Amino acid sequence: MHGTLFGYSEAQIAEFGSTVGIAVLMLFMLFIIGNLAYRSNAGKVGTFALYFVLAFGMVGFIAKIVIQSVWNL
Repeated sequence: MHGTLFGYSEAQIAEFGSTVGIAVLMLFMLFIIGNLAYRSNAGKVGTFALYFVLAFGMVGFIAKIVIQSVWNL
């Protein structure tokens, strides 16, 4: 088991970190956006605008995962 960590290779650990780890951070960012909307009394339109604008960057990462899975078929 030379060159592994608990039986996983470096590539497997990096793949896990870049998918599951970033997904957890994205969920935490959604919580932060919701808390920001609640504390600022944004209302329905303001909350939608906050989620749309601030969470729009996450779409690129999700699209990357989808494109990679389709490409590897």
